Amino acid sequence: MTQATGVQQPATAGHDRLMRRATYAAVAVASILILAKLVAWAQTDSVAVLASLLDSVLDVLASLVTLFAVRHALTPADKEHRFGHGKAEPLAGLGQAAFVTGSSTLLLLEAARRLWRPQPIEAPTVGIAVMVLSIVFTLGLVAFQRRVVRKTGSLAISGDSLHYTGDVLANLAVIVGLILTAWLDWQYADALFGAGIAIFLYYNAWKIASQALHMLMDRELPDADRRRILAIAAEHPDVADVHDLRTRTSGPNCFIQFHLEMDGAITLSRAHTISDDVEAAVLAAFPGAEIMVHQDPAGLDEGHTPLGVPPPH
Repeated sequence: MTQATGVQQPATAGHDRLMRRATYAAVAVASILILAKLVAWAQTDSVAVLASLLDSVLDVLASLVTLFAVRHALTPADKEHRFGHGKAEPLAGLGQAAFVTGSSTLLLLEAARRLWRPQPIEAPTVGIAVMVLSIVFTLGLVAFQRRVVRKTGSLAISGDSLHYTGDVLANLAVIVGLILTAWLDWQYADALFGAGIAIFLYYNAWKIASQALHMLMDRELPDADRRRILAIAAEHPDVADVHDLRTRTSGPNCFIQFHLEMDGAITLSRAHTISDDVEAAVLAAFPGAEIMVHQDPAGLDEGHTPLGVPPPH
């Protein structure tokens, strides 16, 4: 989403390249961290390190889903998909949420087992070094992903960035857990921090899933955006009123439609020109949006049922 309006940016050739690079970078970073954390877990036998390892494994799977979803979402509209393929992005978001939820559940089970039977941490220095390396790599990836999201508004990459941001906090928690367990002899700290990371991942999964469901269910744009659209359309001197505004987003695409009321005595050609002027003004404020305008004679009672009101029996 853009900072100012909450409307996703249009998909351009430059945006396509940025989104693809972000997905490739995520897969590469997560793959490197899997190898590093696998070594760290083998050396430490820490449940917190195992938690971070499982998270990285699922990061790779989620990032691969994102990669294919972004490629599909950027495919131009075709004969069978006239509104484009943007819904691939929220579907990828639901897949990410499912991956994160599954890893969190496995992690909670392992944490519960370790709480029941605490075990000492071996070679904690190795684990801490790997976690520091993970934080450095992940911070670099998140910074790049956020720049891509600001420019493209991609929901899939935003979801990817969200759980990588959680990884930074999770890796910090692993470091604290290793220190408390290995050097301060708090035997339950490792398992407790592992459980805490799992709960944090559950929260991230909920946020990703809720955003994806809003897009899949064609949720309206934020009220501020809707008010802005209505104000822009009503600014034209030949527009008497604006009604039946409907909006939605689908991946990188935004769809806006509304009715314009104009003097019923003007020609069809003049009404078309007015509609084009209004469409151009809205498009300037919401670049890349697909806008559909319907013309109505002013004062005509069309008998439409307002949105959200049940039809009469």
